[in-house]
Amino acid sequence: MTVTLNEERLMAFVGKAIGDFGTLVNGALVVIGDRLGLYRALADAGPVTPGELADRTGTTERYVREWLNAQTGSGYVTYEGDDRYALPAEHALALTDESSPACVIGGFQLGLAAARSADRLTEAFRTGAGIGWGEHHEDLYPGCERLFGPSYRTFLASTWIPALEGVEAKLWAGGSVADVGCGFGTSTLVMAEAFPAAQFVGFDPHSGSVEAARDRAAAAGVSDRVRFEVATAQNFPGTYDLVAFCDCLHDMGDPAGAAARACKALKPGGTLMVVEPLAGDRVEDNQNPVSTAYYAFSSFLCTPGSLSQEVGAGLGAQAGERRLSEIISGAGLSTVRRVAESALNMVLEAKP
Repeated sequence: MTVTLNEERLMAFVGKAIGDFGTLVNGALVVIGDRLGLYRALADAGPVTPGELADRTGTTERYVREWLNAQTGSGYVTYEGDDRYALPAEHALALTDESSPACVIGGFQLGLAAARSADRLTEAFRTGAGIGWGEHHEDLYPGCERLFGPSYRTFLASTWIPALEGVEAKLWAGGSVADVGCGFGTSTLVMAEAFPAAQFVGFDPHSGSVEAARDRAAAAGVSDRVRFEVATAQNFPGTYDLVAFCDCLHDMGDPAGAAARACKALKPGGTLMVVEPLAGDRVEDNQNPVSTAYYAFSSFLCTPGSLSQEVGAGLGAQAGERRLSEIISGAGLSTVRRVAESALNMVLEAKP
């Protein structure tokens, strides 16, 4: 069959592809800039020459000049003329201020770490095998925390928990919380700092993350009421006023089993909070930059991680509210509703 090519469409796609592989490589340069403190130095300096920036950061002028030109071309840094470069204040916030939910720097660290698994993922495509969360490059775990941590610190205690019916009052009065799939414990510690009368247990199957979470609890001085244990979502012990799944239900091999265990772990009147990536229910609802990033991360991390576990449901990071609600309600939780959302997440409340 002869295909007639639309030359304009062809060249437009070639241009997009060139932009995309430039973006791929520039993403690695963002990680380098973060590691070397180049963005932080730019944020504090105003317009500087490559030599001045190199002196401020203990780096070499020739490398810094090439990095700055790449950053200028990608729109991260501006060229001010007279061999001077600047980082706009808005860009500085997104690249350096990890107290802001607008901070995106962790996504680059996470993305580069995920991409290091490309060889294994290629073979997994052929075999159908999974890749466990603990099998990726070590930068994956702090990168994930840096990407999602600012949103947890901004919204979790101030907006998401207050949106849950009756939960905030229980925690002020000394309620109990299980944070399942807690990772480095950021979400657990945010809640613990906000509700000093409550008791918290963070559970995660990745022992390295649990050790890091314990260290953070000790540093925060909350180990007397916050502990971290190695456990899966299907076998974590205890009963609680609130069970939280923060950005992890879709990663689980058996999300239905996890929801069923959470249902049994709730005290009378208890609540399940499920924080998940923001997504529509149809592919056509998810054609936007956030969903594109989530589908990519899901291909490298979430889906292989789920397939490495028992059941291997492989929900993916863009499962959507309807599918998630069906899984949760099918596990014995009769009411499921969306109570909040942010640029990256939606928050579901479920009760028996």
